[in-house]
Order: sequence, then structure tokens, then C-alpha cells
Amino acid sequence: MNSQQDHILIVDDDRDIRTLLADYLEKQGLRCTAAADGREMKSALERHRIDLIVLDVMMPGEDGLTLCRNLRAGGGAHANTPVLMLTARSEDMDRIVGLEMGADDYLPKPFVPRELYARIRAILRRARALPPNMDTPSHARSADLRFGSWRLDSVARHLIDGDGVIVPLSGAEYRLLSVFVAHPQSVLSRDQLMELTQGRESDVFDRSIDLLVSRLRQRLRDNAREPMLIKTVRNEGYVLAATVTSAELDGETS
Repeated sequence: MNSQQDHILIVDDDRDIRTLLADYLEKQGLRCTAAADGREMKSALERHRIDLIVLDVMMPGEDGLTLCRNLRAGGGAHANTPVLMLTARSEDMDRIVGLEMGADDYLPKPFVPRELYARIRAILRRARALPPNMDTPSHARSADLRFGSWRLDSVARHLIDGDGVIVPLSGAEYRLLSVFVAHPQSVLSRDQLMELTQGRESDVFDRSIDLLVSRLRQRLRDNAREPMLIKTVRNEGYVLAATVTSAELDGETS
């Protein structure tokens, strides 16, 4: 077995779907492990290094939303593992709640396996690099970025508060914050943020960026009514209203 293969964990209570997806993804060069429920998912995470989890929302016992929330809150080795949620096409609320719980993306059923594979590849690319579509300022190449009373360690992918306490971030939250600190005091539209963090265009009904911003404000303890760090610019987008400094630049400001 090629040790460089990305390892995908498929969690779905439907055996036929698990088998179909695993067979297809393995033909595309991925390694797959399948789990029927939360117990098997936890066992697989203990036994393997998993690069991405495909997680169905509707399952008996602990559903996908609960499993995703517990994964993010657990603080273990897989707390930041990307999660792609599978949702019923008619259940818009599942998608919204899934993003709030820390999912990186969602795919509505029914879907073709080829689309799932494309989403998986896009998520893995985003998880391993800052967005390539915008020039990265020199300060953002530092491993240690400071803004306000916060510090972002881009090597460990940790957000650290003024007291040195690590605040866990999901993969999507980390990518969004990385974009903001790379372009401080610049207004970024929802379309730009969607493309840079999720690799796809938004549509008029897609509020996932707003949900991500809301989650990130909570992590930063930024008052949603009067935010001081991530501010809303009416009809334009969002802006990180803080100076970002880099240890590697001896405290130079952006």
C-alpha cells in the first residue's frame, strides 16, 4: 500500500453506499476505510491517520451533526481533520447546522461519485496550502502572526489568546482566518472569501461564509453586535480591522 495515499474515512449507515463510494474512491487512488456509525468512526480514528472524513448526516444513534461537533470539540489528534458532510437535498437546515458544527463543506444527495471525488480533492488542497489565487503579502509567510491580542501559529494551525491558551479551529475556520490575516484592513467580498476558502463560487442563497464569519467571531470573542476585529462592510463584505505583525519581520506592521 502506498503510504502517500490520502486516507478517507466514509461514515454512513447504508452499507451499499459505503461500498459504492469506497470502491470508486479507491479506483481514483485514494485509500478508504468505512464505518457504519459513530462507534466504528471513533475506532477508525484511533487506529488510522485519516486525512478526510465523509460523514452522512442522517444516521441512527449519534447523527453526523453530533459526531462532527464532538470531533471539533474533542481537541484530539483528529480535531482539525476536514469533514465533508452528506445531506439530503431538501434539508437546507442540515447544511447550515453542519457548517456551524465545523464541517468544511457539504454535498447534497443524490450525487455522483465523481462530484464527491472532486470535492474531496478540493478540500485536501485547501487544507494543505494557503489560497493560491491572491498574492500573499510578506508578513503572511511568517509562521507566527499577531493581530490584536491574538496569535496565529500557521505551522501548528493554532489560534492562541493573550494568555497563551490555544483556541481550537476547524479547518474551514483556520482557512478563513488565514485569508483575513494575509489581507488585513482590506475589504473582501463574500464571493472572494468563498473562492479562497472553499474553492467554489457562491450563489445568492449560500450563506456559508456568513456562518463561518460568525463562528470565527465567537472563537475570537468578538462581539457580534459591535465587532472590533472582523467588521462587516455593508453591501461589500468583511474586513479584518487590525494590524498584523510578524515575528520574522521583527514586529514590522503590514
